[in-house]
Amino acid sequence: MYVFAEDLRGEGADKVLDRIAGYGVSSVTVGAVHHGSLDVTPHGLSRLTLRQDGAHFVPPSELFAGLRLAPVPGFTDALDGLGAACESRGLQLHGWTVFLRNHTLGSRHPDVTVRDCFGDRGSLTALCPAHPDVREYAVALARSVARLGVSRVVAESLHFRSLRPQRSFVPLGPMDHYLFGLCFCDHCMRRATDLGVNAEVARDECARIVGGVLDGDPAAQGEVTRAALTAYAGPDVVAYARARSETVTTLVSEVATAVAEEGSRLVFVDYTGSVKGYRDGLPTPGLAAHDAWQLGVDLVALGDLVPAFGVLAYARDAARVADDVGAYLRSVGKDREVRAVLRPGHPDSDSTDRLVAKTRAAKAAGAQAVDFYAYGLVPHPVLERITSALRETV
Repeated sequence: MYVFAEDLRGEGADKVLDRIAGYGVSSVTVGAVHHGSLDVTPHGLSRLTLRQDGAHFVPPSELFAGLRLAPVPGFTDALDGLGAACESRGLQLHGWTVFLRNHTLGSRHPDVTVRDCFGDRGSLTALCPAHPDVREYAVALARSVARLGVSRVVAESLHFRSLRPQRSFVPLGPMDHYLFGLCFCDHCMRRATDLGVNAEVARDECARIVGGVLDGDPAAQGEVTRAALTAYAGPDVVAYARARSETVTTLVSEVATAVAEEGSRLVFVDYTGSVKGYRDGLPTPGLAAHDAWQLGVDLVALGDLVPAFGVLAYARDAARVADDVGAYLRSVGKDREVRAVLRPGHPDSDSTDRLVAKTRAAKAAGAQAVDFYAYGLVPHPVLERITSALRETV
């Protein structure tokens, strides 16, 4: 069960853990480091919760000594005593860590954020995984969470992000959104050039295509695939997109090694499943494992480096959940731990039967675990569906 620090503070850790243990779950994944958001929280201390960027514990100062970036303090006592409280209830404790989504750090240090093909840094929330300061920060942050004594560090946003403007009255197509979201900062350009990519041509092509659409040219429709992207933007852009996977793979490898050295295991969660189905539980056709490359995620390469993966199976249909889980396992390897992340209520699950069906589908497809997102966002009667879902799939 995914749990926010505000849940523990608002309802009390003992009350939250007792309720979660009663559902029959075996682990609690607590937001040790999270990003800012405004959420409806039906049974929270406040019914509307404004979350701030923050680390909800005190990181070891020696890990960040000499580093330019350091965690933003949140509720620094939120995890105090939580390990012992979980152990007394037979629950494992996992540390949910949002790495490269942080508006506060991006605002303080704009140069570490992504830069688009026009040279603008429009999204100060997205830290660039190619920037050396960001990479040092990510490794130190991973060690910090692992030292909390968690059995797993659950890594969110440890890759590039897609473009998500709050408003756009220009009819950008899916490929235009993708091209507009590519990072062309000095570090990304240099890494691509070192791999033999003509990064300047790729940047200029993206600026020409997206600029044309912004000026009124018709946008291309359809799913983003490498073949479609080659036809639309040319081979240099596709080569640049491929080069991003080296940036992500090497960073995830460093983080996974650091977590293992601290006695924990990394669970890598890529954002693709959320991009595809977050809003309505009706994901676009391509499977998440097949489209993860768009965020610089090479699942085949990571399968040799990372012990566990989380699949954001945000879908109403049980068959789609099974397909996504199966595709992940084929990509990362059958010996990897794959955890399906399900939402027990709106917009994915309208009944206990639907949640049971999806839990069964995930396990039948090979998921070693099913996680539920998230305690503080879902009404208590909906959370109670989890009991049936777990009981019916044992």
